[in-house]
Amino acid sequence: MTDLLAAANVPWSAQGRFWGLIPCAGVGARAIPAGAPTPDLPKQYHPVAGQPLVLHTLAAFAGVQRLAATLVAVAPRDQFLDSYASPSWFHVPCGGATRADTVMGGLKVLLERGAAEEDWVLVHDAARCLVTSEQINQLIDACQSDSVGGLLAHKLPDTLKAAMVEDGSARVAATVDRSDKWLAQTPQMFRIGVLLQALQRMGAVATDEASAMEAMGLRPKLVPGGAQNFKVTYPDDFALAEAVLQQRRQVAEQVVSN
Repeated sequence: MTDLLAAANVPWSAQGRFWGLIPCAGVGARAIPAGAPTPDLPKQYHPVAGQPLVLHTLAAFAGVQRLAATLVAVAPRDQFLDSYASPSWFHVPCGGATRADTVMGGLKVLLERGAAEEDWVLVHDAARCLVTSEQINQLIDACQSDSVGGLLAHKLPDTLKAAMVEDGSARVAATVDRSDKWLAQTPQMFRIGVLLQALQRMGAVATDEASAMEAMGLRPKLVPGGAQNFKVTYPDDFALAEAVLQQRRQVAEQVVSN
């Protein structure tokens, strides 16, 4: 696998090279649909639109020609991806107990296998299977000359309520100004060395890479993403992701036929 990274057919640039990193070591039990034939299968491996969910995610990354390679960080003894092969990504059992542990393990693997601390890494949730190659390229374009890096995010469209508990029920405590509120998405793009340092400092409480960078006193750039770049989290999300992917497939087939 060292040869794969060393021989990556991607030229060096003034900004350094770009690597993908997909944390894929979680289970996501709350997302498993009722009656699923394989309820013990991690959600990222459940079928969506004819193939495992994570393969849709990896297809989007494979469409970004600037990426040297994409690492899928899986849990120890996870052999699910052994039967799949692609020249654009590889998987290593470097996952940990938390997302932060898995990302740190993945960053160390990239450094061990040829990446430089000054290179960029794009960390993306395996379960955000609707991200597009275009969105990933937009993030790279927006952040490759930035001093910090940034993330895809979606400006909050709904009225936001703060809640309080009263008589055992959640009730509205206040309406919160949404004008400066964004929903954090992925990929999140930062320099490998700085991100590793930030995660090592913050530890497991880091819910995403941007929060670790923020704890270092840095201000990641917000790059508009889209409502469809949601994370499959609940059973209903599978049906929505399936519908979007099927609609995209139909549009692509119509374009080809025309």
